[in-house]
Amino acid sequence: MAKMNMLQAVNNALITAMNENEKVMVFGEDVGHFGGVFRATSNLQEQFGKGRCFNTPLTEQGIIGFANGLASQGSVPVAEIQFADYIFPAFDQIVNETAKWRYRSGGQFSCGTLTIRTPYGGGIAGGHYHSQSPEAFFAHVPGLKIVVPRNPYQAKGLLLASIRDDNPVLFMEPKRLYRASVGEVPEDDYILPLGKAEVVSEGKDITLLAWGAQMEVMEKAAQLATKDGISCEVIDLRSILPWDRDTVAASVQKTGRLLISHEAPLTGGFASEVAASIQEKCFLYLESPISRVCGLDSPYPLAHEKEYMPDHLKIYEAIVRCVNF
Repeated sequence: MAKMNMLQAVNNALITAMNENEKVMVFGEDVGHFGGVFRATSNLQEQFGKGRCFNTPLTEQGIIGFANGLASQGSVPVAEIQFADYIFPAFDQIVNETAKWRYRSGGQFSCGTLTIRTPYGGGIAGGHYHSQSPEAFFAHVPGLKIVVPRNPYQAKGLLLASIRDDNPVLFMEPKRLYRASVGEVPEDDYILPLGKAEVVSEGKDITLLAWGAQMEVMEKAAQLATKDGISCEVIDLRSILPWDRDTVAASVQKTGRLLISHEAPLTGGFASEVAASIQEKCFLYLESPISRVCGLDSPYPLAHEKEYMPDHLKIYEAIVRCVNF
């Protein structure tokens, strides 16, 4: 075991994957000698050479188009989009090519070996072009997997699983957690299952569901609720697509209540899909309406970031409302 922050865990996962499989290559804007804007790819070019870790032109559509071609011809590309806010020029490539290539070719071609890494979310005073959470846009696309880690241990295990999965994966890294904390991470190779939620702590009064950086916020809110005698079951969804309905439903059938939180705006956020599905499966078990504590329906503000963020106090108040409904 070694002490690593999330950036170091991502870097270690990439080194592990590149050592294990010579077909793995890493590329994107400034990822080469510079190591990327957050330094997640530091020293990869020095270790593996410019043929396996290299800079691309500043064109997101080109990065993913190039990655699609590599993946379809047997390489294992790990493409970095510098910020998730910049992924939209590549939206057509991801939605209409990456996700559909296997289906439209009848299985003759596939982009299944492609992993797209991108930092997402707020909390770094990045303003509206460096703070967005676009996971719900891609959750509507069959043929993709979407994965979000909450800490360094999860980041390494989930990233290695994503790189080795036979489906294209959008791996979204909560940028405000990159250097926020350090955790124990095995130096050896390991993977964590995709599409499987994790029950982080068990409880009996309400289920709290989140992913990525919101997990830390949820746990703080749960600690506040404990002082009021409210027992919270906290679940990390980990994979947005496919998402683990069974684990969430089993928890809600036990607690009778569900609160979901994400940074993205409320309207059309992935919490809506979760709420609709769990209401359908657990209607007769519910003791209160399913609650959502999310970002505001507004461009991400620079000056009012604190007001925009769904923090532990907003979640705590929502927990109390649910339990006292």
